[in-house]
Parts: sequence; structure tokens; C-alpha cells
Amino acid sequence: MKKKLKIDLSTTQTIMLSFLLAILAGSFLLALPVSSANGQAVPYTDALFTATTSICVTGLVTVPTFSTWSLFGQIVILFLIQIGGLGVVTIMSGLMISLHRRIGIKDRMLIQDAFNLNTLSGMVKFIRKVLLGTFVVEGIGALLYMTVFVPEFGAKGVWISVFNAVSAFCNAGMDIISENSLYAYVHNPMINIATMLLIVLGGIGYIVWWDLMNVLKHIKQRKLKCFSTLTLHSKIALSMTGILILAGTAAVFVFEYHNPQTMENFTVPEKLLASLFQSVTTRTAGFATIPQENLTNASALVSLLLMFIGGSPVGTAGGIKTVTIAILIVSAFATMKSNAEAELFHRTISKQAVSKAVAVVSMAFIILCTSTLLLSAVTDADALDIAYETVSAAATVGLTRSLTSNLNLWGKIIIIITMYLGRVGPISLMIALNTKKETKNIIKNPTEEISVG
Repeated sequence: MKKKLKIDLSTTQTIMLSFLLAILAGSFLLALPVSSANGQAVPYTDALFTATTSICVTGLVTVPTFSTWSLFGQIVILFLIQIGGLGVVTIMSGLMISLHRRIGIKDRMLIQDAFNLNTLSGMVKFIRKVLLGTFVVEGIGALLYMTVFVPEFGAKGVWISVFNAVSAFCNAGMDIISENSLYAYVHNPMINIATMLLIVLGGIGYIVWWDLMNVLKHIKQRKLKCFSTLTLHSKIALSMTGILILAGTAAVFVFEYHNPQTMENFTVPEKLLASLFQSVTTRTAGFATIPQENLTNASALVSLLLMFIGGSPVGTAGGIKTVTIAILIVSAFATMKSNAEAELFHRTISKQAVSKAVAVVSMAFIILCTSTLLLSAVTDADALDIAYETVSAAATVGLTRSLTSNLNLWGKIIIIITMYLGRVGPISLMIALNTKKETKNIIKNPTEEISVG
């Protein structure tokens, strides 16, 4: 008898494959005539692009979301965004828990890899908290949106509010209002504040959520200093998020203050609100209240940097992550000061964390350079617009300088691959491609000094 072919996939390969299968399933549904607003099937390339940008919670679109897709198509997109934001593994684990199915060791390992956790214990409780927390925050966001959208759109405003809330929390940046994102609401405090809160809460990471909640519980019981009792991870994530948002707001405010194509005619409070939103949305959200192609070169470069960094680990945001950039900066200063170890908040950063941070940034930079070079070869566009597009795709942001809708076939394929690689992560890609098995007796090569820098 012939032995059955057994494919033994690693947890990382399983996660990557699950995203790919979800994309293909979504593209099949979106390519159906019932998904189109006019009843005629959308070209498969655009359906594949939309499914990819939804699952990867990016937000770049080749066709307008609000006018191209029927209600069925929009529902498919919303489900894809939710699956992409939470992760296929999280959704499947949630279904297993609801059906009272046992979560085995392999499933726990999948969850551990999906959320980059350090332990296998408490996985069922963690998944429940993630799902409950997500739906509660999205529900509150939808209610806030309804105060504006229901009076404006009537009953349809309920659906628009739900769609926007899920899209904002998952950092997808897709909407079903108009072709111009949130341009019409640049001065609306409720839309701006609700969107920014959802973006930040989704991008800050679930670990920070639980850490903050635990600290607040202890504070109620006895007097404690909130920040000092947080874990190192939460301290870094919260600090870097605050610094990047404030620095980005100040930079955009200064560089766009006299720009007649963006904010010159705004009042000072309106300029501050628009600048704050631009700083927050570049943290991989993709909504826009001012045209990105009209930004000054200085603001565009600031936005590129913010997009590249992205949000925090174990959240819905993309990018290299706030914790990664913080570790690199601290490590660089430690090296310049000839310190043996990098320290942050009176804690030593492990060598493994530093090495992983270097690997993440290096691989992200390689993906970006390759994508930018290839897109430049097939697209006749401005270099800044191309860089904006590839960084936005790789960091799963969704902001564009009006280039996405003008991409040719090869351009769309390049951005599709870039979005996918950005969503699964550069390190996951390398682990998935590594087929070498560990050996017990490893012979180390001799060490030789080299000159660096």
C-alpha cells in the first residue's frame, strides 16, 4: 500500500496559507455579478485586489468601494476586513470556542504565533477577551458614527456607521461614503474623534489593553502610580505612540500651515484637528481628510516615516511597529555610548529582542526597496507617489497620492504581493521559507573581527 502524502506545515506557514486562502475565497465572491452594484461582474484583477486589501486591512482600492460594490459585495468586504483585522486563526478559534470544541496544543501554538505571545497558557481566555473587546469597541464606535451619519443618510447611515467602525478599528481605512474618503468631514469633531479613537485602540495592541485594565483595577484597590506599574511592553508602546502622534501633528501643522491646497484657509483649531488626524491615520489606518497628493514634500516624507513605523504589536495595525523602532533607537545609543546592553525604563533589552528588531526592519526595507523598484519599472509616475504607494501597501496603511486607481495590471500585481507580505510580516515570511531542520550538534565557524560603520 502506498503511504499517504502528509504535508507537515509549521504554524507560521499555516497562518500565511490561511490568509492566502481567505484572499482567494474573498476574490471569488467579489468576482460574482451579485457583488457588483450594476450587476455585471467586476474584472477578477480588481476583485482580487479588493479582497487582498480587505484581508490585509490596507485600504488601497483600484475601484471606488461605495459605488462599485452592491450591498452583498460590501458585506463580503466587511467580513474580510474583520477577518483580516482579527486574524483567520482568531476567528476560527472563536468559532471552536462557541461550538464548545476543544482547543488543542496545535491550535494554541497557532494562536501564540498569530499574536506573537510568549506563553501557551490562557489561550481560550485570551481569544474570548480579544473578540469581546473588539466587538464592544466597534459597537461603541458605530454608535458614535450614527450621531452624524443617520441624520445625514437616514436608515442607510446605520450600515455606513457599522462599516466605518469596523474599518477604522481594524485600521483598514475603507469606507462606503464617497470616493474622497472623509474629505467632507475634515471639520467634523465627532467623525474625527471617533475615527482617531478607533484607530488608536485598534493599533495599540490587545496586550496593552489588558495591562491598562489590570493596572486600573489595582489603582482602585490601593494607591499606585499607573505608568510605573505597567509592563515594559506597554510602557514602550504607549510612549512611542504618544510621541509619534504629537510629533507628527506638529510637523504636519507647520508644513501645511500655509499650503493653499490643504489647510491655508482653515482656522487654527481646524488646522490642529486636520494635522492630528493626518498623524493618527498614517499609523496604518488609511482614512484621509485632506488630499495626500496635495501635501507638501516635507509632510509627505513625515507621513512616509510614520507609515513605515506603523502601530504596536498584537494589534490590528501594520508597519514595523512602535516597539521595534524604540528597541533599535535605544540599542543604537547604547552602542554609541559603548554600553554592553541597551536599557529602557530601567529594564535591560534582551539581545534576542534587538536581533529580532534588526531583522524586522532589514526585511521590511528589502521588501520596500524591491516593491518600489519594480513599481517604478512598470509605472510612469512621480518617484514620491510610487514610494508613498509601496510604503502604504507594505505597512498596510491605505493612503495614496491618487496612484492606486491608475495602476496597470503589473502595478496591481506588485501592490497585491506587497500588501500580502506586509500583512503576514517579513519575519513570518523568512520563517515560512526556512525548511532547514535544527540539528543538535552544531559546529560553529571561527569568529573574525570586521570593520563596521
